[in-house]
Amino acid sequence: MTDNSPSIIDAAKYRQVLGHFPTGVVVVTAMTEAGPAGMAIGSFASLSLDPAQVLYCPAKTSSSWAKLRTSPQFCVNVLAEDQEDICRVFASRAEDKFAEIGWKRSPNGSPLIAGVLAHIDCTISSILDGGDHDIVIGDVTDLEVAHEGAPLIFYRGGYGRVTL
Repeated sequence: MTDNSPSIIDAAKYRQVLGHFPTGVVVVTAMTEAGPAGMAIGSFASLSLDPAQVLYCPAKTSSSWAKLRTSPQFCVNVLAEDQEDICRVFASRAEDKFAEIGWKRSPNGSPLIAGVLAHIDCTISSILDGGDHDIVIGDVTDLEVAHEGAPLIFYRGGYGRVTL
């Protein structure tokens, strides 16, 4: 018999331990009726090859997620190692995150940030409950590597780079 009651885990310890696992950093963007919207995401992953799907997990309380979820499609912008400043803008509560960011429309019409390593255009397939986060599953409709380089990563509370 499995006990499905939530465990009592200290939030600070949880963050400290999981901070030892490096994550890639992306910016998820979408065009909304109010204009472009976007947010920095560390919980992004490939999900399925057939069909081609990815997922990301925004906090349910995020004001940026409230804007993004109004669009049926989104674009995952894979940040390059020199784009920490862009990541910080999209991790902030700034009202217009696109004010000083170069971008154009991706094939699905979502904002595609200048200088990213790659982009992945998607349509929302489903949104699942994930505790204090939602799990957004996207069907991939287009993807492209823009240029070679190293990705921006988040590790132990800070940004880093990959050295091969």
